[in-house]
Amino acid sequence: MLYELFTIMSSIAQEESRSISENCTWGQRRRFEEGKVSVPFKRFLGYDKGKDGELVVDPEQAKIVRRIYAEFLKGKSPYQIAKGLTADEIPTPGGKVKWTGGVIRSILQNEKYKGDALLQKVFTPDYLTKKKIKNEGQVPQYYVRGDHEAIIKPEVFELVQRQIKQRKSGSRSNVSIFSGKLICADCSGYYGSKVWHSNDKYRKVIWQCNHKFQGKKCTTPTLSETEIKELFIRALNKLIFCKSEIIASYEDINGTIFATEALEQELAEITDKMKETDEKMAELITQNASFAVDQAVYDKKYAKLTRAYDSLMMRRNNVVAEITEKQEKEKDMQRFLKRLKTLDAVTEFEDEIWILLLESVTIHSQGTADFKFVDGTVISVEHESH
Repeated sequence: MLYELFTIMSSIAQEESRSISENCTWGQRRRFEEGKVSVPFKRFLGYDKGKDGELVVDPEQAKIVRRIYAEFLKGKSPYQIAKGLTADEIPTPGGKVKWTGGVIRSILQNEKYKGDALLQKVFTPDYLTKKKIKNEGQVPQYYVRGDHEAIIKPEVFELVQRQIKQRKSGSRSNVSIFSGKLICADCSGYYGSKVWHSNDKYRKVIWQCNHKFQGKKCTTPTLSETEIKELFIRALNKLIFCKSEIIASYEDINGTIFATEALEQELAEITDKMKETDEKMAELITQNASFAVDQAVYDKKYAKLTRAYDSLMMRRNNVVAEITEKQEKEKDMQRFLKRLKTLDAVTEFEDEIWILLLESVTIHSQGTADFKFVDGTVISVEHESH
């Protein structure tokens, strides 16, 4: 009798727990649907809780967030940024003394720093264990744009996300903002950095062709970072002088140069053919398992279908890559134009402008540097180091 009573009480408690959990979940999702954002403020760097529960920028903490983004764009890794913050005795969001690369990465990838909010990133599938797991489509997510004041400009945030992808794929060096940008006109190789007088007051970082002393007779000059910045400012001001024409030209071709409709139609057709081929393969396998068939004939048919499927898959991957490339270029162009519109005559070098607007610089031995901007415009300026 006592055992049965205990079982009944346990069942009641479990049902009550389930009911409470479902009510909490429902209430939380209702808040998500209404776009109400909440964060663990005591462990969330950059924001304080406002009088109505909204996110309010903490000026001092915001400086740390901006430092993290700026250092990443200058080429530092999350580990290097963490090491610097630890050395400067800046406490982590959780109040610890030591920063980690994982904490830096989470800050670099959190959309809240650009003023938006992705809600229900995690959820609790089991009301008994209450263990949270990453939401990968099991329950709805809600994206709120412009929810609160941004600490990081949206275009800078998006640029950081692209840099993160490039570094993961190994397609871009992470040494400096100048890495992968300076090209030697003699050999088409990249410039690399060297340190002169590293242990005295005359210490200076210079850039030169990586092949200059490796058997190739490249005559392109060595440039200091100060010279590179001065050349860029001169080229940029020439670009700014022509910005009205550049913007007008883009508006004339907008909607055609980055159009993906034809590629998307081709992708849909390929996907249908892949599905059809896959069904034929499944049917062939079923027939082989159900009936006595000539194995040589079966192998030949199966190999033919496999080749057809692999060929379609390869073409599909290429089409997806083309669509993605066009979309990324369009985003780059939009960021370029948005930033260009805000610029008048420039007198000081800014990392952000270099990153957003410039594609590459080709250094010639004859005394010129060709600055190629994101929109394709090439502007030549004279340099004295030749």
